[in-house]
Amino acid sequence: MGSRPILGSISLVVALAAAREPAHDARRGVACYGKNYVYALYSPDAKVTLPAVLVLHGAGGTGSDVSDVWMPIAQREKVVLIAPELPRELTFEDIAPQVFRCIVDDARTRARIDSSRVYLFGWSMGGYLTFDAAMYESNYFAGAAVYGAAIGEYYWPILDHAERQMPIAIYIGERDQYVPVAAARATRDSLVARGFPVHFVELPGKDHMLPAVADTVTRDAWAYLSAFRLRAP
Repeated sequence: MGSRPILGSISLVVALAAAREPAHDARRGVACYGKNYVYALYSPDAKVTLPAVLVLHGAGGTGSDVSDVWMPIAQREKVVLIAPELPRELTFEDIAPQVFRCIVDDARTRARIDSSRVYLFGWSMGGYLTFDAAMYESNYFAGAAVYGAAIGEYYWPILDHAERQMPIAIYIGERDQYVPVAAARATRDSLVARGFPVHFVELPGKDHMLPAVADTVTRDAWAYLSAFRLRAP
């Protein structure tokens, strides 16, 4: 999707314990499309059916980079977090939306997840992949949010693959070193032109680094996304 960072490496994962307790420091792997993927799963209450956010990290990072910044929201608002480790393979983008669905399906066997309220959040490279999943799995995920990502003009045709125009929140730092604000605005305009509900936020003086704006972005993203759910078929 235009020039993008190199895909990240696999690192520590966390899976939900079998008992009715929050998840801590265990590993979970799942086979999807001929390969094994690992992910972190956190549920604040295993007794209750909860919404979930699939959080996608940036290039060279790990799942905890994003799950850590979402943890205060997860604990306070009772949200399941699913944080896959993204492989360092450029070909992964071709199957990423299907792999994400496979991972969430596996997580649903480990935690009580409301299938009508599964959301996407991606940072940087994870944001690019979020856009992919939002278009190719638009009837699976209820909404999406990205920080520090945009769709290159050459890739705008992917927007026409969406069977449903899901709500999308876009956050961009005014001083982002890798994604020009103009590119984020163009992505917004292209989405709006195709009927997508878009929540667009520019952060004055901020750059590409999510941790520096984590509280502001996650609070706002959750307030926006949590209002939406998939309709029953």
